[in-house]
Amino acid sequence: MSDRTLPVPATLPPEAQQELESALAVLEGVSLPMRLASLVGSSVDSLRRQLPLPAQRLLMAAVQRALEVAMRTALKSDPARNPTPLSGAWLHRGLLAASGVAGGALGLPGTLLELPVSTTLLLRQVAAIAAEQGEDLSRAEAQAECLKVFALGGRDPTDDAAESGYFALRLALAETLQGAVGRGLAGLLPGFLGAVAARFGAPVAVKLSAQAAPVIGAAGGAAVNLAFLEHFRGIATAHFTIRRLERKHGPVLVRAAYEALRTV
Repeated sequence: MSDRTLPVPATLPPEAQQELESALAVLEGVSLPMRLASLVGSSVDSLRRQLPLPAQRLLMAAVQRALEVAMRTALKSDPARNPTPLSGAWLHRGLLAASGVAGGALGLPGTLLELPVSTTLLLRQVAAIAAEQGEDLSRAEAQAECLKVFALGGRDPTDDAAESGYFALRLALAETLQGAVGRGLAGLLPGFLGAVAARFGAPVAVKLSAQAAPVIGAAGGAAVNLAFLEHFRGIATAHFTIRRLERKHGPVLVRAAYEALRTV
């Protein structure tokens, strides 16, 4: 056997490494429930205790219904389409603020009615970011990746860090999609929606608590919806950046680089 030098393990180019670092900072950063609790000057547990028991029982069904409505409507037209002179980001900020005001002004019932509207607006922004990062939104897989953003961004502060990390959560969500490949959107929805709703429900519970009081909830509804928008836009950008890097450099290398950064 000839004496050869073993190859040096591959590493990401500096630019890709920097993008990965930025994505990791967002994906492993402060959870949305904690951000929302800080916004209204309370704690996550305190806000959850304020939510009436009937609302807690209705929450999961409302979240899953909102996700299904959003998935079936947000991608019917080009998510990046904008008939106004405003930028897409500012248009959605205005629509979500108005939606939050309308829902919060009517207290808890209004918030439950408003949830599918705000979720649809959020999903359109997520889908627009996905398209910018090279995703083909006509494919069921890409549509499912858009929906995953709600789970990735719904991390609960009480979650075990090893189980709620980005790749661990991606793997858990991927398992719910097994057998659905090639079956289109209808094949993705049943078990997958439940898994996403279970994660998305944590920040929604805090949202409901913040908007539960009429009048006070109107101002809180606008602020909370804007916080949702900024948070999930950041999560979407990070998630689809990583998927773009995986397509270019390979998923094994990208994950190895991510986990190395995570343990620093």
